[in-house]
Amino acid sequence: MEFSAVDFAPVLPWPLLAGLAGLSLLLIVFSLWRGLAGWWLRGLAALVLLTALAEPSLKQEERSFLPDIAFLVIDETSSQGIDVRPEQIAEAEAELRARIGAASDDAPLELREVRVTDPDSASDNSGTLLMSALAEASAEVSQERIAGAILVTDGQVHDAGVLGSFPAPVHVVLTGREDEWDRRIVLKTAPSFAIVGEALELELEIETLGAAPDAEEVPLFLSLNGEDPEVFQVPVNEPVKLPLELARGGLNVLQVTVPSADDELTARNNDAIITINGIRDRLRVLLVSGEPYAGERTWRNILKSDPAVDLVHFTILRPPEKQDGVPVFELSLIAFPTRELFMDKVDEFDLIIFDRYRRRGVLPSLYIDNIRRYVEDGGAVLIASGPAFAGAESLYRTPLREILPATPTARVLEEGYTPRISELGQRHPVTRGLEQFAPRPTAEDGTPGWGRWFRLIEMEQETGHAVMEGPDGRPLLVLDRPGEGRIAMLASDQAWLWSRGFEGGGPKSELLRRLAHWLMKEPELEEEVLVAEPDGAEITVTRRSLGDTIGDVVVRTPGGGEEVLQLEQVTPGVWQSRFPAPENGIYRLSEGVTETVTAVGPAAPREFENPISTAALIEPLGDATGGGILRISDGVPGIRRVSEGRVAAGRNWLGLVRREAYDVRDIRLTPLAPGWLMLLLAGALVFVAWRIEGR
Repeated sequence: MEFSAVDFAPVLPWPLLAGLAGLSLLLIVFSLWRGLAGWWLRGLAALVLLTALAEPSLKQEERSFLPDIAFLVIDETSSQGIDVRPEQIAEAEAELRARIGAASDDAPLELREVRVTDPDSASDNSGTLLMSALAEASAEVSQERIAGAILVTDGQVHDAGVLGSFPAPVHVVLTGREDEWDRRIVLKTAPSFAIVGEALELELEIETLGAAPDAEEVPLFLSLNGEDPEVFQVPVNEPVKLPLELARGGLNVLQVTVPSADDELTARNNDAIITINGIRDRLRVLLVSGEPYAGERTWRNILKSDPAVDLVHFTILRPPEKQDGVPVFELSLIAFPTRELFMDKVDEFDLIIFDRYRRRGVLPSLYIDNIRRYVEDGGAVLIASGPAFAGAESLYRTPLREILPATPTARVLEEGYTPRISELGQRHPVTRGLEQFAPRPTAEDGTPGWGRWFRLIEMEQETGHAVMEGPDGRPLLVLDRPGEGRIAMLASDQAWLWSRGFEGGGPKSELLRRLAHWLMKEPELEEEVLVAEPDGAEITVTRRSLGDTIGDVVVRTPGGGEEVLQLEQVTPGVWQSRFPAPENGIYRLSEGVTETVTAVGPAAPREFENPISTAALIEPLGDATGGGILRISDGVPGIRRVSEGRVAAGRNWLGLVRREAYDVRDIRLTPLAPGWLMLLLAGALVFVAWRIEGR
């Protein structure tokens, strides 16, 4: 198509030409005032000269009109996958594509589709970046060609301020329903660490969104470390503080859940995962020693060397049957508070150690029975047996026998032997890999590289797990879980040889540390546990078990999907695997009766903080560009072509502007006032004026 117009290329700037035109006009007026007959010829001459200086030319362009561009932006983030939205998107996409194609029959129109999905990285919680996607797509084309944009979305965008203006109407086609409602958990304050055994508070609010039904209270479930949840009735839309107390150190996983209602939009924001690091202020240990021996000071030194341990050492320096004539007031400045220690305050201790203790009437059976009750209620006891354990003065002949995992045979072996890790102990976290802490490498025949012991109290194991063995596979260290508590029995009193460096010594401090942590129920020493640790966009799953084999792990994703994960054994008793976690949210894992939960990113991603469909966030841009906002539930809108400056949206229709952009293929310039011709014409006019005025 050709287009013609007059174009000017002035020799002098336009302001200077305007000044010359004004000066010429004054001279013509002056000539007229003087009565010169050729004033009009002088004016024509001035006009010819000014025209020559403007250099007019006829510009002829060969133009090629370009099709307008319309953007169809489809929001395919996670929040668009709930309720009826997937079906609405599929319907709207197909209909809009067809109707935009039909509208291009009137004027050329190119459709460009932009799909917005969740971020590639699960750790990226930026949400729906719809405006950023539209800005990037529109930056790749000429602004003069953009006819408009149609956004198919739920309106929950998280970058509304990115696009302040747009050269054409921005329309919104809303998914979802007008009567949607939802509930979500909003954490106000959640501690990242807490002291074990001390009360703390968790502040949260159950917030309703949209057209929620009236409800004053809803049930809330609080589960700590996968235990049975505690149920609270909490008010809606009011901050509430919940009491909480950590029973163990290390990483504690707290899951807060509100049951979803039948007509609630989504349950993705009805859960919250909080990890709290439990810290023991001080480890309170009661060491009960029998008669003094070489290893007593070793136990005391190990415990006293740790500043985090508060040690109370109860030792019997003179048994009641010994009569040496020393007055009682010279043995102690004050009476030892035995009853207060073993009856009133025994529950305040985290661990009780009996080191070669023998029954001599110092501690009545009532006190020992209270310790049995303390263990069954969740306490921890370590018994390091001496020769007396095999005789009549044994702790086995007290009420404590009800919780002991092994029975003495009354036989004491006095021979050198190297303690070994049992086959089961190779899988138990207390003794697994203990050989690595030996002063020498393991021998070719499997003998550990630590020193020998020379005494073993023979026992018959009845319950629990024997993780260390003596001569001929006899149980040396037995662990058990009576009631809610834990107990460990060491069938020898010669562990002190490792501390003294006999034959190179051995890892007594490491063994005691592991024993104490297992007795304290620290999660890293649990033998039957399923652990899931997020690492960026992947989750590492670790299963510890005393069994020879384990089953497959069932993974339930935040979106409700289910996957089966096979783990590979990496060390005895430990199986591991990794799997990608493309979604943010809570992952629930189970293997048999063992379960755990973990969260990738926030438990309720930004996509589900407020899933109610609304146009409030995009409405300012729509108003500024003349766009319309319609719901798919009211029908897919029609598409019309409109001229610039006209109304671009109406009832059940959206308009795309005719921009009529073009490319210039060729330009031809034809001079309308050649300089030589204009100069000759101006000279002739001046000469004629002079001749007329000369007469």
